Amino acid sequence: MPGFCRDCLADVADGCSRCPACGSPRLARHPDLATLTIAHVDCDAFYAAIEKRDDPSLADKPLIIGGGRRGVVSTACYIARTYGVRSAMPMFEARRLCPHATVLPPRMETYAAVGREVRAMMLELTPLVEPLSIDEAFMDLTGTERLHGTIAAKTLVRFAARVEATLGITVSIGLSANKFLAKIASDLDKPRGFAALSPDEARAFLAPRPVSFIWGVGKATQARLGRDGFVTIADLQAAEETELMRRYGPEGLRLSRLSHGIDRRSVEPEREAKSVSAETTFERDIRDFRALERILWSLSEKVSRRLKAAELAGATVTLKLKSADFKIKTRAQSLADPTQLAGRIFDVARELLRREADGTRYRLIGVGVSQLVEGAGAEPADLIDRRAQRSAAAEHAIDRARAKFGRSAVVKGLAFDGRPEASEDPDD
Repeated sequence: MPGFCRDCLADVADGCSRCPACGSPRLARHPDLATLTIAHVDCDAFYAAIEKRDDPSLADKPLIIGGGRRGVVSTACYIARTYGVRSAMPMFEARRLCPHATVLPPRMETYAAVGREVRAMMLELTPLVEPLSIDEAFMDLTGTERLHGTIAAKTLVRFAARVEATLGITVSIGLSANKFLAKIASDLDKPRGFAALSPDEARAFLAPRPVSFIWGVGKATQARLGRDGFVTIADLQAAEETELMRRYGPEGLRLSRLSHGIDRRSVEPEREAKSVSAETTFERDIRDFRALERILWSLSEKVSRRLKAAELAGATVTLKLKSADFKIKTRAQSLADPTQLAGRIFDVARELLRREADGTRYRLIGVGVSQLVEGAGAEPADLIDRRAQRSAAAEHAIDRARAKFGRSAVVKGLAFDGRPEASEDPDD
C-alpha cells in the first residue's frame, strides 16, 4: 500500500516503515488517499493547547480548563486525560482523579481569536468550510487538486503543519468521502493525527460498535434502541431500512444509512450561529436576588461583547437557571427590535429573573440571545424614546474607552443606572 510522508510529503513505496527521504516514521497510507476529499479537522485539546503555548512552564504538567469545584471541565490536556479526566466531567471529580493538575479558568476571547485564525487558513484552501464549533470544522476539497498542485490528503497535511508552525497548536484530521466517516476518522489517531476511512471499509468498521457510536444517539435513544434489540451497529445493519423507518420515522432512515456509512449531507459553508450565550456555575448555591442580579449583569456584558465581536444582534433574550436539585428552568422574552447592548439584554433578563427569585436556591445562571441578525439591524433609531438612544450611545462610548484603556477603565455602578456594578466575568 503506497503512501506519503507526513513531514516532508515525499511519496513512500509499499513496505517502508520510514520515509526514505527524511527518515520520519509518520507515514500516511490508505488505498484511496488520492480520491478522498471530505475532511473533518479538529484542534487537539484546544483550550489547554493554547494555555500551554502561552505558558511553556505548563508543557509537561496535567492541565484542566474549567471553573470552580462545582463547574465542569471545559478541556483537559492529554496528560490529564491519562488520569481519567474528561470534558464535561464535574470539576470536583476531575480534581479527585488528578489532584496535582493545574486548573485555569477559560479565556474565551483568546480561544475565539485563535479559532478564527485556524478558520482563515482553512478558507485559503477551499471556500467549502463548515464550522461545527470554535475548534472544529468540515472541509470539502473536491476539485482543488489543480489549484494546490497535489491531492487533498497532502494539502491537508501541509495545512496541519502550517497551523502547528504558525499558531503553536496541533490539529487532527479525518479524511473520507462523506462527513460522517470523516468525523469518525479524525478521532482515530489523536493527537496530531491523520487517518482515512473509505466507504468500502465503513460497514465492517462500524459493525461491532455500539449504536451510541452514531452521532446524535444519546443515552435515551440508545436505551430505546436496546429495548428493541438494536445494541450494536451490526444490529441496525441487519434490519431493513423500511422496518427502521416504520419504527422510528425519519430518524430510522438516518440510522439505517449511517450504519452503512452512507451520508449524503454536503459541506455547508454558511453555518450560522443560532444563539450567543454565557453561563456560570456557583461555588455555593445562591437564592438572593441581588447576588444573582450582579452575576447576571456580568454575563449580559459578556454576551454583548460576543455579539458585537461577531457583528450580530438578537431579538429574543433567554434566562437559564439550574436549581440546587439540578432542575433547569428557561424563560424567554422577545424584543421589539434586535439588540446587542448589554443594558437591554440585562433589563429583560433581570425581569425574567425577578419572577423566578422566590427563595429557590440556584447553582447556575445563564443568559442568551437568539433570533440573530446582522449587527447593522440593531437598535434602530427611535424618534420617541430618546432615552434609549442615549443609553445606546453611552454604552458604545464605554466600549470604545475599554478597547483603548482596558476593561477596568470604565466601571458601571448602581448609582448611575440602577444596574449592578460591572465586575470580572465569573467564568473568565
